[in-house]
Amino acid sequence: MTEPRKNRLMQNVIVFCAFLNGFVIMTIELLGGRVLSPYFGTSVYVWGSIITIFMLSLSLGYLWGGRLSSRNPNHATFASFFGLSALLSLPIIFFSEWTMTQVFLRVEDPRYGSLIAATVLYFLPICLMGMVSPYSIRLLVSSEEHSGRMAGLLYFVSTLGSALGTLMTSFYFVLWFEIDTIMWGAIGALLLCGASVAIVHRLPGQATAGVQYHEN
Repeated sequence: MTEPRKNRLMQNVIVFCAFLNGFVIMTIELLGGRVLSPYFGTSVYVWGSIITIFMLSLSLGYLWGGRLSSRNPNHATFASFFGLSALLSLPIIFFSEWTMTQVFLRVEDPRYGSLIAATVLYFLPICLMGMVSPYSIRLLVSSEEHSGRMAGLLYFVSTLGSALGTLMTSFYFVLWFEIDTIMWGAIGALLLCGASVAIVHRLPGQATAGVQYHEN
């Protein structure tokens, strides 16, 4: 495979991962209400807690991802975001009931109980998923002239994924599958993204004669 073809393939993979990452974020957020509801109910307090933690996690993820992208950006680090976020999502499946029981027994006010539970379960994985968008832009941008266009494309694709994730999860997934099954699907999607980036990055590439190509 020539280096230009490999670069184009990697660009498509990064765009696809940004889409799938947005999809997974909204899937997990919508499931958060159902995960917390047996202990804290479904009031506006609970949803306020979930939305607050997701917004805070994503904002910090954007900030840290942007800073990290300025320090030797590479595809191995980018792939690790997906692997780590998948790993940190496992407690949502295995320890959510234990976590909420402990919080429920110690915090009487459901407002703060749901806020603490949402922080413990979702802050770290969502923060890592938030790092994907700014890091994606850095990997795709080859010059300042293209930075605005690439940023617009990545945020368009990511937001489109979030919209479809919201629709599919709320309209179909919660009717067809158990919560844990949907979570396993989300974790699998994250692992697919990380594996795709790693595999394409390791493909042999050969520069075209007379033209030099570099990896951002």
